Amino acid sequence: MKLKKNIALIDQHNKYGMWGNKFGGNFVPETLKKPIHDLEILFNKLRNDKKFIQERDDYFKNWVGSPTRFVHLNNLTNHICGAQIWAKVVSDANGGAHKIYNATVHCLLAKKAGKKFIVGDTGAGYAGKMLSMAAKKFGLKCKIFMGAKDIKRQRPNVKAMKENGAEVIPVYTGSQTLIDAVSECMRYWVSNCDTTHMCVGSTVGPNIFVKICGWSTSQISRELKKQILEEFGKIPKKLKLYNCVGGGSSSFGFWNEFMDYEKKQVEFIGVEAGGPKKSKRHAAPLTYGSKVGVLHGAMQYVVQSKEGQIEETESISAGLDYSGVSPLHCFLKDTKRARYTAASDEEALNAYKMVTKFESLRPSLEPSHAFSVAIKEAKKFDRETIIIVNSCGDAHKDKNILKAKLGYKYAQFN
Repeated sequence: MKLKKNIALIDQHNKYGMWGNKFGGNFVPETLKKPIHDLEILFNKLRNDKKFIQERDDYFKNWVGSPTRFVHLNNLTNHICGAQIWAKVVSDANGGAHKIYNATVHCLLAKKAGKKFIVGDTGAGYAGKMLSMAAKKFGLKCKIFMGAKDIKRQRPNVKAMKENGAEVIPVYTGSQTLIDAVSECMRYWVSNCDTTHMCVGSTVGPNIFVKICGWSTSQISRELKKQILEEFGKIPKKLKLYNCVGGGSSSFGFWNEFMDYEKKQVEFIGVEAGGPKKSKRHAAPLTYGSKVGVLHGAMQYVVQSKEGQIEETESISAGLDYSGVSPLHCFLKDTKRARYTAASDEEALNAYKMVTKFESLRPSLEPSHAFSVAIKEAKKFDRETIIIVNSCGDAHKDKNILKAKLGYKYAQFN
């Protein structure tokens, strides 16, 4: 298994849609094969269409708010006394998170396909919120499937979805989290694919959805590469890119433009959800040696029992609380291009406290996992090392959790 240079990673799959002949694929019901094939034809045509790319870029600039800021966290850096710590503040994007890129592209595709309805899944509520915003922007009727447990802990985003005109459908099966929302969303699409476009909220699912999401979120690294060159005049010799990993959309988008650099120059560090310290449950299949299985139409590392049954996960972060992970990340793990580790709930909360103490930045609980590991490891490096953390979401959606766990002081927003 080897990563190829000068070929986009989303295209490094075999004829069966599998990366490294091991991850991904299209394990779907017969009724979905034609709509998936039709979507493949449409996407492959439009991704090479200059007019479509220009249309996408215009929406990214004038509606999403690209480029987002690239900032030096000077106070935090001085406190740590190690590597230079920077942040790509993707939470500046319209709606407060990276999910807006994927949602925008999917709504553009739906319009090109002549569909009037769009359906999606959500965990933290970001994917659902952004899809509801984009659907409203493009005049599409929208349904969002969301686990009942996540609806309770991510109320601000649920409110936003409804205000944007989306129908939020609670999912009461299984763990009532993201994994179940994705399952129900796919079941709905099976029966309604003639009139409805499906937006998978991350780089998971059948091959084409992995590719669309990866292509969309790569806007993050396209911007970042330009910003790094403007700031430093070159790509630094010791650059480390830290990102949280749930499904894996923000991290892939954050890394993609740097894929061809040698690991010793540009290192990718993915941080999964380790769950509560006192619990055996986690959402870290790449870190804790989970086996390969099929989930939501794709082969991937999956948190599962010895008998092969998918196990429930646990994380304070709804956006990382997922049993599987993108086939792209499975491939990056096995090729050793990326390094994966995990942060516990408690470590993420402590990182949030530290970042907000020293900087005017309020990362959501998802990127707080990445900040936790970045802060810990920054102490080991010299000042020549450049650490960049993708602050891919704002903490507004987490205010109830922050208030309960850390107190009223940490749940105040301007």
